[in-house]
Amino acid sequence: MLIPKRVTDSETTITELMIPAFANFSGKIHGGTLLSLMDKVAYVCAAKHSGNYCVTVAVEGVEFFNPVEVGDLVSIKASVNYVGKTTMIIGMRIESLKPKTGVVTHTNSCYFTMAAKNDDGELTEVPGLILENETQTRRFAEGKLLRKLSLEKRELLKSDLKNIYSGDIRKMCDGEKCELTY
Repeated sequence: MLIPKRVTDSETTITELMIPAFANFSGKIHGGTLLSLMDKVAYVCAAKHSGNYCVTVAVEGVEFFNPVEVGDLVSIKASVNYVGKTTMIIGMRIESLKPKTGVVTHTNSCYFTMAAKNDDGELTEVPGLILENETQTRRFAEGKLLRKLSLEKRELLKSDLKNIYSGDIRKMCDGEKCELTY
């Protein structure tokens, strides 16, 4: 029997300086660079909670609100928001700090689903989550809904819309910026 853990037991924050090698030609940090950092933080947070090696199952959502620039200090704050049998949804908030001015900007939010694996590389059960306040409870409920939507999305993508009549698929294109030429 796994002993449940508190959200605070696995909370993780990293801060990294954004250097020119991370930027595009306009001095803005590549989204892929930020995604790579988020993946690392999600791993650390999930591994701390599960006590196991963890892999990324899905990036449930990434929203880029504001650009990150060369010279900014980016902080990624992560917590386990929801746990299933073998998976965890890690919520992250990304902020940039301009060292010269002290201005902090919320740049990104995202959710990663991580799965725990044992030493044989098989999925393994993760501990439950002890919720100690309203925010943690709200995030758990949001995570449960996000997991449901994610599973529905995966099923839809696997179906290749084969269960939808082709006439209905064509109607879905009505009023859109596309032309059907067949």
